[in-house]
Amino acid sequence: MEQIKLNLDNLDRVFPAEFTQEQIAKAKTLFLKKLAIDAHAFYGGKIQTVPKAPVIGFNWFNVWYTPGVSKVSTSIRDNNETSYELSNRGNLVAVVSDSTRVLGDGDCTPSGGLGVMEGKAFLMKYLGGIDAIALCVDSRNEKGENDPKKIIDFVKMAQHSFGAVNLEDISQPNCFEVLDKLREECSIPVWHDDAQGTASVTLAGLINALKLVNKKMEDVKIVLLGAGASNTTIARLIITDGANPKNLIMFDTKGGLHKKREDIKADKRFYRKWELCEQTNPNCINTIEEAIKDADVLIALSTPGPDSVKKEWISSMAEKSIVFVCANPIPEIYPYAAKEAGAYIVATGRGDFPNQVNNSVGFPGILKGALLVKAKKVTDNMAIAAAHSLATYAEKRGINPENIIANMNETGVFPYEAADVAMQAIKDGVARVIMTRDEAFAKADADIKHAREMTNLLSEKGFIKDPPQQMIQDAIEWAIKEVSKNNTI
Repeated sequence: MEQIKLNLDNLDRVFPAEFTQEQIAKAKTLFLKKLAIDAHAFYGGKIQTVPKAPVIGFNWFNVWYTPGVSKVSTSIRDNNETSYELSNRGNLVAVVSDSTRVLGDGDCTPSGGLGVMEGKAFLMKYLGGIDAIALCVDSRNEKGENDPKKIIDFVKMAQHSFGAVNLEDISQPNCFEVLDKLREECSIPVWHDDAQGTASVTLAGLINALKLVNKKMEDVKIVLLGAGASNTTIARLIITDGANPKNLIMFDTKGGLHKKREDIKADKRFYRKWELCEQTNPNCINTIEEAIKDADVLIALSTPGPDSVKKEWISSMAEKSIVFVCANPIPEIYPYAAKEAGAYIVATGRGDFPNQVNNSVGFPGILKGALLVKAKKVTDNMAIAAAHSLATYAEKRGINPENIIANMNETGVFPYEAADVAMQAIKDGVARVIMTRDEAFAKADADIKHAREMTNLLSEKGFIKDPPQQMIQDAIEWAIKEVSKNNTI
């Protein structure tokens, strides 16, 4: 039991046997939230900076800094491309956010996003062998409005220090303008992980889920609940990869997206949503109950649940239905409830349920692939290539209805994915460096192993301390107490 608690594996076993599935699900959420706040306080965050070069003697300070470093500066001045070799730029990502839409918690103020942005940096290092830094910025103008131009200007000014930029948790519609302008105006990849990352991993999960139910992408009826950055990009990638747009119906808070939605057409900021209004839902269906009847697939990235998706909706879907409920931190319906309603395959964005469809298995490999070839941008083709790479990797090691996609513990997936993305970047003509797939895989694999081994060594030597067992035990006991009191999340 002690080992289970320390590793946080098999959490179901630490809660009382008399707990229902719903109580266990609530208890896990409460436990993870309590432990997160306590653990972050214990460690003071989760990222630090350490040197990658040694100090063998006093005079090495003169090499790493003045006077020797002057030659590095003038060399980069004469040829900016050498900044990728003479500094850490080529393996450094800026995680940029104005924190206006942090998970399901909305606007958390600029510094409120640091927990998530540091988390992205943590995963990039451990899973992708990439160095990253969290940069939470204030995008408010003198009127107190969040201004996308401020983020755009910030990234354009900062781009010369980084090999890529990961945009995160920027509310819509600003997120669309920020990404599209920066993709075209920056000389490095600018990637919106909430949109492109989630879309790529969702497409990967859908590819394998359709294999298991023996249905084809071009034939299935797909309902998408939520029309934010994630779902609109998911729809775009799914259509690009072969889905029939006439078989797609998307919903926002005002109803179905279709060509009669004059409110969307009139607001030029929502041009991505209007594109889908023109392409999808030809019958202008306006209620979820009508749309979901006989649907093969539901992809929900909307209001956190657990009752945002109704059991009766799922019961009306087609045989062997596929349900992705990926709101964080709580899915729109708990997996057990979706299964009770008749869903054949259920995925969420969380790692404590089967079938985690979360961008955490995407962005470390995708950005690593882009960095390997010093790409100028991440194209939609690269995101789709990553999706097929993830799907293929999982299929080769075996898939089933409870395991449709690789997870973060499968270390081999990230160099595999990075190599495929690097090859697509070369094919798309956005790579500055040409290499073979074997070379890309070997470099990614070596960097990822180095990052993991270094982190593990720091733990073994005590430079990174184990979390106190009592802190974990206290979080478990608190969660049990709260659920037993019938507290809601």
